[in-house]
Amino acid sequence: MFRPILVVLAAGMGSRYGGLKQIDPVGPNGEVIIDYSLYDAKRAGFETVVFIIKEEIEAAFKEAIGNRIEEYMEVRYAFQELTMFTEEAGIPEGRERPWGTSHAVLCAAEQIDAPFAVINADDYYGPGAYKLLYEFLRDHADSPQNDYCMVGYRLANTLTDHGTVSRGICSSDANDYLQVIDERKKIEKVPGGGRFTEDEGASWEFLPDDTLVSMNMWGFTPAFLGQLKELFPEFLRRIKEENPLRGEFYLPAAIAALLADGRARVKVLSSPDRWFGVTYREDKPRVMEALAAKHAAGEYPTPLWQKAVDGDVEINYA
Repeated sequence: MFRPILVVLAAGMGSRYGGLKQIDPVGPNGEVIIDYSLYDAKRAGFETVVFIIKEEIEAAFKEAIGNRIEEYMEVRYAFQELTMFTEEAGIPEGRERPWGTSHAVLCAAEQIDAPFAVINADDYYGPGAYKLLYEFLRDHADSPQNDYCMVGYRLANTLTDHGTVSRGICSSDANDYLQVIDERKKIEKVPGGGRFTEDEGASWEFLPDDTLVSMNMWGFTPAFLGQLKELFPEFLRRIKEENPLRGEFYLPAAIAALLADGRARVKVLSSPDRWFGVTYREDKPRVMEALAAKHAAGEYPTPLWQKAVDGDVEINYA
């Protein structure tokens, strides 16, 4: 049996961090958020990571992240390029923007030969989330159905004090299978939860603290790659009419299409962890304080990776 693989969406890092030379350290020994994701995934049992990047940042990415991670995990690379899988529908004139997260995963298909998890490169998900993901993928590797999963978070554990955010609001059935994801933009923190507007503030809708939201943390079997390959040309044809220069094919959109056709089911795994990310510059001090507290409490060694190598931290190979 193949061990589950971790797939990291990092193709946008070059534009966000100026070629990766300005990655923000958030840990007490200069660690960046992706260090914690990989460390937590390793502890949960993941031994292979696939980084999806743009080819032009390959050297900088390896220097900043990849080379040192090779000491602890098998590292593979996949490149997301605008021209990939566009032969049938073509590329709209003037299009430069990437095709989105579903396309990114499709671009990594040749590097994925086992059940796999997908995460964002710049989100802190917490160790419990990786344990849930790994165990689901391990237990459903041979499932005859297209059984996938999503790690959901309480809305209260994902909001910032410094502005609005976009979140996928999830609805599930009595057996915790996903029914709907509604993407809501401009959600701001308020007492007891959040609120969002779709008319520039003319009206607001309240969301309670315990509303389940998606933070783009998924688990799939390799069958999903074939489904993406079928869905992507139709998306391209539609986007050329609706939004040719900026439209993107996101993972929730692919999942929604499969759910609507009854071609997959998605188990919602509820994470007890708190999500962290630097959505706004003002978020960074809070993230640094939270991670420093976790180090101080013994949840992480300092420095993060060195003591794992020295054997001072027990790694759980599930």
